[in-house]
Amino acid sequence: MRILTRGFATASVLVISIGLTAGPAAAKGPGTSEAEVKTSGKRSGSDLVSMIRYTSTTTGGGGKGNVTPVGNWTPPACWYEPRSAAEFSKYVESMYDETVNTPGQHSYAKASVGMFRNEYKDGKYKNYNLDKKDEGNWWVAVRDEDRWTEPAAQLCDRQPFWVENGDAPPVENAVTPQVLAELAYNRIRLPKTEVTLAPEITTKVNLPTWAWLDKARFKETSVTAALDVGRLNIQATTTAKPVSLKLAPGTPDAETYPASGECTINDDGSIGEPYAKGKGDQNPPCGIRYLRSSGDGTFKLQATVTWETTWTGTGNPNPTQLPNGTFGNDQDITVQEIQSVNR
Repeated sequence: MRILTRGFATASVLVISIGLTAGPAAAKGPGTSEAEVKTSGKRSGSDLVSMIRYTSTTTGGGGKGNVTPVGNWTPPACWYEPRSAAEFSKYVESMYDETVNTPGQHSYAKASVGMFRNEYKDGKYKNYNLDKKDEGNWWVAVRDEDRWTEPAAQLCDRQPFWVENGDAPPVENAVTPQVLAELAYNRIRLPKTEVTLAPEITTKVNLPTWAWLDKARFKETSVTAALDVGRLNIQATTTAKPVSLKLAPGTPDAETYPASGECTINDDGSIGEPYAKGKGDQNPPCGIRYLRSSGDGTFKLQATVTWETTWTGTGNPNPTQLPNGTFGNDQDITVQEIQSVNR
């Protein structure tokens, strides 16, 4: 994690940019487990990290990946978090000392950081409001470092500002239970979408291929985001639940079961139905029938699971819908043609 002070020369905007590499940890094995990732707000040098703490419950088995929102919505790329007067003053003083005392630092950078420091120490504010430390907090812009080049990450461009206890921060994306829920959304990790097939890997032209998902791996998964700073103690839990499997054969010369290619979840939480002996003359409830051979190559079967996503949290005890998400991957399928000779 690091602090970026981009734009001091023109706007003197302080931006705290956090690296989000410490996302929810994956489960260590099959089944369901919990993992906790803490960002405690401690400093290292001039760094000031996010105080949001994430706790995840993940499904086990296979690889993991992030959910992709359906539609144009994306989780926040930037937001505002509170800081105590003491934390804020230590950060600014450390940043100032580091900039001024770094050999070869450009004079305009030193001047910009000096102007920024003066505003909060001896200008508009006095000594970082330390004499009013129990009356409010500083609010600072935070950007997801993995997305700081995106236009959305540039929207939180307000300089740090003071908010009295009990007052609402006068900005969009000030951290709230819903903002926490949206940040948690971006940290949900899902199991690799690899369907089980019968026949496996290699099938035959015009032979119905059954497809299903292992319901032990595809369960609800959730991430809780919590922030406890001063008088602000809020949390939100975002939960993703699998609801359907979409099959795309990888060639137009194929049919899907059902025709839409969308296999919905069963009452017991499974998707599709395992093939069993004696079902050879039946069409699968979820599957594919290839109409031509893949030749010397393979077809790319794309399997994508749709996850219904909701959140609950402080002041919001009933599940509220967030945009559904998808996660999928390709599988290589070999389709052979059975040759017969008539005499």
